Amino acid sequence: MGLKIIITGTTGMVGEGVMLQCLDNPKVEKVLSISRKPNGHSHPKLEELIHKDFSDLSTVENQLTGYDACFFCAGISSVGISKEEYERITYDLTLAFAKTLARLNSEMTFTYVSGQGTDSSEKGRSHWARIKGKTENDLRKLPFKQVFAYRPGVMKPVATNSLHVLSAYKYFGWIYPIGRKLFPNGFNTLAEVGDSMVNVTLKGYDKFILNGKEITETAKP
Repeated sequence: MGLKIIITGTTGMVGEGVMLQCLDNPKVEKVLSISRKPNGHSHPKLEELIHKDFSDLSTVENQLTGYDACFFCAGISSVGISKEEYERITYDLTLAFAKTLARLNSEMTFTYVSGQGTDSSEKGRSHWARIKGKTENDLRKLPFKQVFAYRPGVMKPVATNSLHVLSAYKYFGWIYPIGRKLFPNGFNTLAEVGDSMVNVTLKGYDKFILNGKEITETAKP
């Protein structure tokens, strides 16, 4: 039997890329996408759960048991919103969601997509980085089997059937090989991110935080 995985953020570029890679991975048996609207994909392994409020999963808890992992890829930019709203979405909703899953699936691996520049000390000058760091730190305290924080930099979509690629990413493909060579810790493909998450769930890993190099290394078969 393969892994049964919950993935959030599948209507965004990162979550979609991770989802597509998981659907293509023979180690994965089932993917449950949880989002506020349909992600536009269909697949024999894929089940969709449309749910508007990540802070309250009480009405759908019976659909969330029996999973091996959650790849939490949902997130927003801090640009253009208040600090309070950014914290509510980035920290409050994520922790509420994770606490429910931890209660329902004690043997689950929870993987949180954070980002380069996240501040683990929670004391730096950047508000978004402090909130991301706080989110990572408090997720680690929950009673999951394993918790990992992924901090990729630039991520390249590779699936030909991607529907949610950010427009800017469609035009910089030529620069990716250069950036990858010069800054290997800052460039990953979304295929690597997805494969790394699956492998780390199955094999474990000795670090809580995975940066670009660790993502690349753990993505290998």
